[in-house]
Amino acid sequence: MTDNTYAAAGVSIEEGDRAVTLFAPHAKRATRPEVMGGLGGFAGLFKLGKYNEPILAAGSDGVGTKLAVAQAMDKHDTIGIDLVAMCVDDLVVCGAEPLFLQDYIAVGKVVPEKVAEIVKGIAEGCVQAGCALLGGETAEHPGVMGADEYDVSATAVGVVEASELLGPDKVREGDILIAMGSSGLHSNGYSLARYVLLEQAGLPLDGHVEELGRTLGEELLEPTRIYALDCLALANECEVSTFCHVTGGGLAGNLARVIPEGLTAHVSRATWTPGQIFKTISSVGKVSLPEMEKTFNMGVGMIAIVSPEDRDRAMAMLAARHVDAWELGHITKAQEADEARVEMTGEHPNF
Repeated sequence: MTDNTYAAAGVSIEEGDRAVTLFAPHAKRATRPEVMGGLGGFAGLFKLGKYNEPILAAGSDGVGTKLAVAQAMDKHDTIGIDLVAMCVDDLVVCGAEPLFLQDYIAVGKVVPEKVAEIVKGIAEGCVQAGCALLGGETAEHPGVMGADEYDVSATAVGVVEASELLGPDKVREGDILIAMGSSGLHSNGYSLARYVLLEQAGLPLDGHVEELGRTLGEELLEPTRIYALDCLALANECEVSTFCHVTGGGLAGNLARVIPEGLTAHVSRATWTPGQIFKTISSVGKVSLPEMEKTFNMGVGMIAIVSPEDRDRAMAMLAARHVDAWELGHITKAQEADEARVEMTGEHPNF
């Protein structure tokens, strides 16, 4: 007799239910007092609280081809941190506090233990960002994805008072650029990194790389640093014009998005040395500096644009929060109408 059932088609409702049972304790870690109800509802409920003129901010993202490294290494408990970082740190650019996040996990075949590991990372990311994991969806896609394949995405929602909204309109001549160090590649540029290191150079993910002090796979899976709470603390105590989350497109490409017409951000490469992974990609893959700079964060994960009067206070606050930070440059009035919004000068020491 033909087995015309959902299970025969490749979807196991029972395994999906078991996955929920396994990841529920992780998801419960990532909560806030405003969350209403629990897991299992059709919609996540969240009390917005008291604001005079609240502005909601929302951002959606994934982690790109970093997933291929996680799948090849069979390590799935940190990719969720990357996912949260990509979403929540876009929100804080405008001063919004991340409130909650909802995830979407698509898998070729539900392996409850693997799904639980993914959600464990997402929950940890939410804890680091101070937001709630309000809900999500796990979808099984047999015939569309391989049994060992999966993809993740999420949407984060935050709120900011209208009077405290940050943005390019607040950037002024004389403002100071303060860089916050990245933990590595974060979640951008992996297609190029994999191409030059794995495909062209043939380096094994489980091979120890002396310069990195660990295996290549461990380096490539280093979780993205989440800056949300650091940025919010900074904005609360200092005069911050806006932030710049350095993701795809590199430092100059993202910084230009928050510099208004008529002003130029001057960035000095001499103020920092990119981490070893960037040197390795550049040297092993023979990737030029311009290509590196438009593909990778080059060691800068977030930039705060602050008033010159609050430069020292901002630096002291970040140091107290154990954030590697340094003065990256400054804002001037553009000398010509067609002058670039970001000018990068000098050379990186020892790069």
